[in-house]
Amino acid sequence: MVDAVVVGAGPNGLAAAVTLARAGLSVEVVERNDTIGGGARTAELTLPGFHHDVCSAVHPMALQSEFFRAFQMERRIELRLPEVQYGHPLDGGRAGLAHRDLEQTVAELGVDGPAFRNLMAPLARNADRVSHFATGALLNVPQHPITVLRFGLRALEQGTGAWNARFRGDVAPAMVSGVAAHSIQHMPSLATAAAALSLGVYAHARGWPVPIGGSQAIVDALANDLVAHGGRIVTGQHVRSLGDLTQAKAVLFDTSVPGMLQIAGAQIPRPRRGALRRFRFGNAAAKVDFALSDPVPWTNPGLRRAGTVHIGGTRGEIAAAEHAVANGRHADRPYVLGSEPTVVDPSRAPEGKHVFWAYAHVPAGSDVDQTEAVTRQIERFAPGFRDTVLASSSRTAVEMAGYNPNYVGGDIAAGAASFWQLVKRPLLSSDPWRMGGGMYLCSEAAAPGPGVHGMAGWHAAKSALRHTFGLPVDVDLAPED
Repeated sequence: MVDAVVVGAGPNGLAAAVTLARAGLSVEVVERNDTIGGGARTAELTLPGFHHDVCSAVHPMALQSEFFRAFQMERRIELRLPEVQYGHPLDGGRAGLAHRDLEQTVAELGVDGPAFRNLMAPLARNADRVSHFATGALLNVPQHPITVLRFGLRALEQGTGAWNARFRGDVAPAMVSGVAAHSIQHMPSLATAAAALSLGVYAHARGWPVPIGGSQAIVDALANDLVAHGGRIVTGQHVRSLGDLTQAKAVLFDTSVPGMLQIAGAQIPRPRRGALRRFRFGNAAAKVDFALSDPVPWTNPGLRRAGTVHIGGTRGEIAAAEHAVANGRHADRPYVLGSEPTVVDPSRAPEGKHVFWAYAHVPAGSDVDQTEAVTRQIERFAPGFRDTVLASSSRTAVEMAGYNPNYVGGDIAAGAASFWQLVKRPLLSSDPWRMGGGMYLCSEAAAPGPGVHGMAGWHAAKSALRHTFGLPVDVDLAPED
């Protein structure tokens, strides 16, 4: 018997396990795959020597997450910031460039610079307060109501038909929409506006870093700390029921909601089971990775310094593409989220070579390979890109779901990131991680939702410490020198 079992060794599951082990509890993590990592794995997907991030690549929350800050992730691995946090190409060689320095960004936006500053600056100055309320249970009373009010008013503007009122050009609104589209929702909407504001603010606060060596470095750091504090990780074990697990006082699920229900069954109290069955999934992503002979030949030279590139054109074009996906259709010109990690991490590829990571938004359950659609979109803003491709690897939405059961239908957010489902993720509660009966949901299907941040795992572990073990929740996570 152990104190706690965690099902799933993704970033959230490992965050939960580390927190419990640091509290002095015996912890076992069980993972169905032969390797740990969930949404933060790195592997040779194309050619030998080319190291690709299997899911996430750039991490806007790696320096902003309260859990990662408490864990002091930046002392354990190297997180390197690109010169340009994200870029947004437009036709004619134009581009919006988001520098960590907000004023530099504003200066390059011309007529819309002051409007962009007014949108972002009051929140960027209070980025830690923004991340505090954005990464908890939204039903909890906010600690910083003025910041929440400022955020809410801007979300109402950017999430409704008034979203263009402050802008006169097309670069600044395209930049906002490029970040908003991370949520894979129709736009404008409150959910996409919230994503645009929170992730956009983090770019101008601590930045969007790239882990040197790949996203696997994040989970390896968590796993190393867990083992150092007595935890155990078991891989290659498919859990189908609670009977497959070592007996424990608490079970934490880094799984999808249906996955947890399948394993836990009637052990979750009936009222919660009914609410959990109403949990809904959103649309999907199809992944494409490229091994390149040369850097991406962006027409705009500023994009060659960007860690992330939002490829979709104007605000109207992105909204149209997301509208098509929301209505079950493949967009002719899909929104593509791209990253060239070798801009800051040349170790990912043989000398002089590069890797490019990309995904396109597609309808849930899509089995359509997006390699050509993604290539065309990149070629639109980087003529000659096709000639640099040495090899590519793709996963359709269906294959994404096969790779990770949490991605139901290819939904990499493990549940639709709509406004209502962010409020009740997965339950309408001030403690949405607690399922009852000593069970807790610690995946991105629980608040605060998608992203590599460890926050869902941290919150779930603290809930377990409080309710199952009666222990203090303030656990020291700092490295031991």
